[in-house]
Amino acid sequence: MTAHRMPAERDPIGRVDAAPVTITVDGETLSGSASTIGGILLENGRDSWRTSSRDRRPRGIFCGIGVCYDCILTVNGERDVRACQRRACEGDVVELQSETRPDAAEAAAREDGDAE
Repeated sequence: MTAHRMPAERDPIGRVDAAPVTITVDGETLSGSASTIGGILLENGRDSWRTSSRDRRPRGIFCGIGVCYDCILTVNGERDVRACQRRACEGDVVELQSETRPDAAEAAAREDGDAE
């Protein structure tokens, strides 16, 4: 039996070169043709953008399919966005994120002040 191959130019799941997208990451302008924020970060040489809370080891894309939390960051003010799943949109403002939520940090600071 002979296998029939589809010519690459007619393959509906072939690569589509997207127009470059420009995003801002902690004040730095990055651009790339990857479809996700994680892809643009990787395309620009960033393989990690946060650290784990327990041992401060670098984290970035781990599973790449949205199951883990290693690639979370803040996008346009929304925390805990998975960089591997979030489509990059022109003008997105991305902030690297620590493990501690701002409200939890403020509560901890108030408790420390009360203890004095």
